[in-house]
This record gives sequence, C-alpha cells and structure tokens, in this order.
Amino acid sequence: MKAIAVFPGKPNSMHLAELPKPALDAVPDGRGVLVRLLRCGVDGTDKEINAAEYGNAPAGYDFLVTGHENFGQVEAVGPNVTEFRPGNYVVATVRRPGGSLYDRIGTYDMTTDNEYFERGINLRHGFLTEYYVDDPEYIVKIPDGLRDVAVIVEPLSVPEKGILQAYEIQRRLRVWRPRKAAVLGAGTIGLLATMILRLRGLDVTTFGRTSKPYLNSDLIEALDARYLTTQDAPLREAAPAYGPFDIIYEATGFSPLVFEAMEVLGKNGVLVLASVTGGHRRIEVPADKINLDFVLGNKVMVGTVNGNREHFEAAVRDLALAAAEYPGWAARLLTHPVQGLERHQQLMETLSTAKGAIKVFMEIAPLDAAERKAG
Repeated sequence: MKAIAVFPGKPNSMHLAELPKPALDAVPDGRGVLVRLLRCGVDGTDKEINAAEYGNAPAGYDFLVTGHENFGQVEAVGPNVTEFRPGNYVVATVRRPGGSLYDRIGTYDMTTDNEYFERGINLRHGFLTEYYVDDPEYIVKIPDGLRDVAVIVEPLSVPEKGILQAYEIQRRLRVWRPRKAAVLGAGTIGLLATMILRLRGLDVTTFGRTSKPYLNSDLIEALDARYLTTQDAPLREAAPAYGPFDIIYEATGFSPLVFEAMEVLGKNGVLVLASVTGGHRRIEVPADKINLDFVLGNKVMVGTVNGNREHFEAAVRDLALAAAEYPGWAARLLTHPVQGLERHQQLMETLSTAKGAIKVFMEIAPLDAAERKAG
C-alpha cells in the first residue's frame, strides 16, 4: 500500500513509500481493528518533521510514515473485538505507551520516559497511508453525523486536554466558576480553544496578529466571542477592559507573550501553555511583581501537550455540541483539501504557502465511496 514518508534527519525528504497492508493479527488475542484511512490533516509538526527538526523511524525501517490528524472507517475486526464493527467511522489517538507508571495507567500523554512513541511523529508510523491496524484501546468511534468534520478531532483534543486540566487543577478551590477567558493566538488551536470555552459559557476574548476582517476573526465572532488584534489592543492594555481573565489559553508560539499573560491573569486563575517554542529568545520581565501576584493571587501556570483517549472523547462530544449550537462552524475550518497520496508535494506546498489556510488535509479516499461501501 502507498504511504507518505520522510527519511528522518534528511531535510525535505518527503516521498511516496510502499508498505505491506497491515493484518488483523498484528494485534494479539484477536483484538485487531483494520481501518481504511479517509482523511489526514497536516500541521506545523509535519512541516518540522519534513525539515528534519525531529522525528525518528520505527525499529526496522529507515523511513517514518508521517501524519497524525487521522480519520477513517473500520474495514474489519478481530474475533474478540466488540467495540467496533465494519463501517464505523473512527479516529485513532496518537501517543502510544512507554514504560513509566503514567503509561501503564493509560495516561501515556503524561509519560516521564525520555523516549516517547507517537504515530506519525516519533518511532511509530503515522496515518498518511491507506490502512492501519490498531488495538481498540487507541481508537475512538465517531458518530456518522460528524464524519465531514471528524479530521479535526485530533487537533481539538489538544485544547480539550489543556482546558480540562485547568478545571481539574481548580478542584482545589472547592468552588471555581470561571467567567472570563483569553485565548492567545487565532490559528487552528486558538479557534478550537475559543469554541470549547464558549461551549462552557465563558466570555472569551481571542487575540491574534492580523487585523480583521478575515476568516479567523469571522469564525471567532460567529461563536459570540471577541476578536482583538495585538497591534491595536496589546494584552496588557486590553486586560483591564475585558478581564480579569480566569483562564488564559496560550497558543501563539511567541514565548514573550507568556510573561505578559502571567501579569494579567486574574486571581485564582489558570494560565495554560500549549505552544512548543524553539530558539533562544530572551526578554526582561518584572519578576518580583509576577512572583508576588502569583503567590498572593493563588494563580497557576501549567504546560500541556498531546492528549489521551479521554481528551479525544471530549473532542467528539464538543464537536457534536458545536454542531447543534453553531451549525456549520466546524466545517469552515477545513479550508484546503488535497486529493490523493501521490500529491504529497502539493500537500506540503499548500501547508507552507497557502494564504488563509486554517486546516490543510489530504483526502485519501472519498467519503461518499466509504458511505456506499458501508451501506
């Protein structure tokens, strides 16, 4: 079968590879689930892997099949699988367990191992291919009514985890009723975080760099949230008017803004950091004031990365709720489809250069053909 792969360590090595079609018995005890891929989204992670910034091949291979934002349809199941049947739509989680205590209890996204396993990212083949086989533990069922937007379940699981963690942390307060939130960044993750917080009933102000109107600002305002550009309303200046912020979700990739967010976070507030930043940027901060305000205001800052099954299931629930509350909103995120695995160069070019792209994704097999097969 065809797959899109890279040679880890070699920049711009994305190519079309061949793999044998996986067999159900690759998973022991009759628990295999064979899934045909329908769509796979790509993001900055895929771009960085193709640039050889990170990523390693699985044992026995000199290449890594990329792609982690998956959506597919069950084609066959092993004799001991009761959770799925052929025709079900599904999404697979990305992280796979290592050896730490956290891995062994199912929170493999919180591993303390130095080596981690992620499909399409590190040491495990991904989903830019025709089929995969996996254990039901790592597969989440998608209602038929969400099939058109299900490829965003994986990216949605990222802010789901961060926001769920914020609420979990604040159980320490016995009563915590956040009213106002700020989302820093209006890209895909920022849009999805805004959606989650609005579904929870919070007053949300989302900050971006681009002046409105444009698609992202339109999408934010369609959620009855507020869009501000940091060029016109820097965070420090906007906070007195629109805060105090009980939750700040940071997804800009611009680390200096983290310290600005620490300054404007409200008392008993939670700052969730979701950006993965490289480089060696340095800034000067009012350290004493930030420290004092965090201590006297019982504030929390927490980092979050990846998600486990719980967060994927939360993403499915919120997609369903959003479909009822904001009909058609999620579909507007799917801005740039690319047809067919053979067009891997077009996929990366679109990801790198397309103006106004929110979600670039590959259509590996047509949804209507999948529907006919299921019927």
